[in-house]
Amino acid sequence: MAWGWLSSLTNFRGFFQQGGMREIDLGAHTIKSHGARVARTHMHDWIILLLLAVIEGVLFAIHPFYRFVGEDMMTDFKYPLKDNTVPVWAVPIYAVLLPIVVFLLIYYRRRCVYDLHHGILGLLYAVLITAVITDAIKVATGRPRPDFFWRCFPDGVGNFTGPWGDVVCHGQKNDIKEGHKSFPSGHTSWSFAGLGFLSFYLSGKVKVFDRRGHVAKVCLVLLPLLVASLVAVSRVSDYWHHWQDVFAGGLIGLVVASICYLQFFPPPYNDDGWGPYAYFIAREESNANSDMGHSMNPLHGEIREAHVANQQATRPNGNNSYMYEDSPNSSTLDGMESGRR
Repeated sequence: MAWGWLSSLTNFRGFFQQGGMREIDLGAHTIKSHGARVARTHMHDWIILLLLAVIEGVLFAIHPFYRFVGEDMMTDFKYPLKDNTVPVWAVPIYAVLLPIVVFLLIYYRRRCVYDLHHGILGLLYAVLITAVITDAIKVATGRPRPDFFWRCFPDGVGNFTGPWGDVVCHGQKNDIKEGHKSFPSGHTSWSFAGLGFLSFYLSGKVKVFDRRGHVAKVCLVLLPLLVASLVAVSRVSDYWHHWQDVFAGGLIGLVVASICYLQFFPPPYNDDGWGPYAYFIAREESNANSDMGHSMNPLHGEIREAHVANQQATRPNGNNSYMYEDSPNSSTLDGMESGRR
């Protein structure tokens, strides 16, 4: 009976080591215990992130390319000048701060600093890389917005006396500068970068691809993408962007978000998609160190040898041979042999 209990415990221990309950030791990696180590490991990543922020600031300040705009081209640029339905200041709130709040709530439940750190780092990289790409294209192309005419001529009187009939604007400089930043949409690219990253993150956490058919999980994962899509639609309805601008911005944001997510997390359809790569690496190292400690522990070796000795303990019989405790006696063997005959 004792041997049966020991065998069950051994199988149970192997069940944990092989990943049957992979989330059992999530609380072992907290901000207090591993936060400083994780930050030091990724110090260069944070430095590059600051560099990206500086580059984004420079691109935002640069004047865009002023492309030729003739009078016959103004048909697509005479839409009304309206205010933003989604203000610029609101974009970082729902595209950056909201996902970080979700990361913090999940950290409060699972206590995994790797998940929290890599979620925030991946999100910031997705947003900043998207911003740099978006503004670089904006500055290089200089495509006029749908409301460019009213930015250029607030009084409604056009002037096309420039070289080759080019437009000569007399509106406010900031309005004219902003009027040449139509392609691609910054609101849309930021929205799909931040909320797209959040969608990937949630799909891994709730295991949306576990083949169990829980449609509620799909709705939860698609909700951030729906919000990003509504922001994109508002950019067209506000006449700040053409539909091509919105389509390109959404594509840039979503592609960059997926690339940055996969740098830190397995694909959401993976069996290990619920956690970051760093967590599984740390768990494997911890298990390896634990196994090495057990193998090098003299007391553990003595106990194991004693256990083997007990299982193979013998009693001398009349023929100076040995009989195992769990083995059947000779009379039983004789009976089995006679029955077989």
